[in-house]
Amino acid sequence: MASKAHALHILVKHKEQADDIITQLKQGAKFQTLATKFSSCPSGKKGGDLGEFRKGAMVPQFDKAVFSGKAISTSEALKLKNPNLRGLIPEAVKTKFGYHVIKVLYTV
Repeated sequence: MASKAHALHILVKHKEQADDIITQLKQGAKFQTLATKFSSCPSGKKGGDLGEFRKGAMVPQFDKAVFSGKAISTSEALKLKNPNLRGLIPEAVKTKFGYHVIKVLYTV
């Protein structure tokens, strides 16, 4: 089981906005561009990059989503004809900070 991950995220206040961002990603928008434009987290300035972190370092809902294995796989992304979707958690994740659109770059 993975104990470290590297992820990007976009933090917004409303689920509707998070869902709209996920739709834009599915239509080919670049994650880093949307993070810079919409994220209320300081990481948005870095394209949403949170760097590498250990399991348990993030709030529980975020941590669970990242380490759950529910991110879009490479084969799923290719079936959708959008390799940029690899690693995307397909639904917004609600935490005390708002709604997160998460892309997992890797887990180890």
